[in-house]
Amino acid sequence: MNLYFNQSLAKNYNSKPQIIRVLSEAWVKDNGYCPNCGIQPLAEFGNNKPVADFYCAACAEQYELKSKQSKLSNIINDGAYATMLARINSDDNPSFFFLTYSQEYRVNNFLIIPKQFFKPDIIIKRKPLTASARRAGWVGCNIDLRRVPETGKVFLVKDQQVIPRDSVTQQFQKTLFLRQQSITSRGWTLDVWQCIDRLGDKFSLQQVYAFADELQLKHPDNNHVKDKIRQQLQVLRDKGIIEFMGRGQYRKLS
Repeated sequence: MNLYFNQSLAKNYNSKPQIIRVLSEAWVKDNGYCPNCGIQPLAEFGNNKPVADFYCAACAEQYELKSKQSKLSNIINDGAYATMLARINSDDNPSFFFLTYSQEYRVNNFLIIPKQFFKPDIIIKRKPLTASARRAGWVGCNIDLRRVPETGKVFLVKDQQVIPRDSVTQQFQKTLFLRQQSITSRGWTLDVWQCIDRLGDKFSLQQVYAFADELQLKHPDNNHVKDKIRQQLQVLRDKGIIEFMGRGQYRKLS
């Protein structure tokens, strides 16, 4: 995998956003592959696709690309709030590639967050543009990566180091079970999973119970939060995310 952009492709462009779009999309087309099935190359959608940029012709996975010059941050600027919400709630919502690059146009990080980790509270609504703006009243959004469990951040390149393709596809496929859940069930699984991420590699049921009030706020209609916590720990155990060690003790699996 060549980590450098082919800068010659942008010689006819003057706008920095256009240059980055051309270079980054070309890099993904030449070097990227489908994290779900490993097929290379990815195919490109037409320019009028509302969210997605690429798709896999073999397994039909869809991908949207976000590129930025800087370190990988937790908050990613995105487009129209309503469009993004509608897209992630649809049956064919995309997974998201996030690419960061250096001043020398070298890829620093290239990761994917599979679509099953996107739920409405990860999309943060921005304030409408002011009346004096060219697009007055337009409402954009940010993507808050802090609300994604660490297992949901699948790196293809991390700190300029290429991750083996087999490891990428294995990590990607490990969480596909979330797609079989209802929106409500998936929300509970992800919320408990995020709580576990804030604990050490080994943790107790009582430590997870400490998040009960926080989870109650997220799920005000449920009056049996501790029961739901135990249920979701069992789901994560059955799917190989955590291991039950006995006597209310658990450990995370790599």
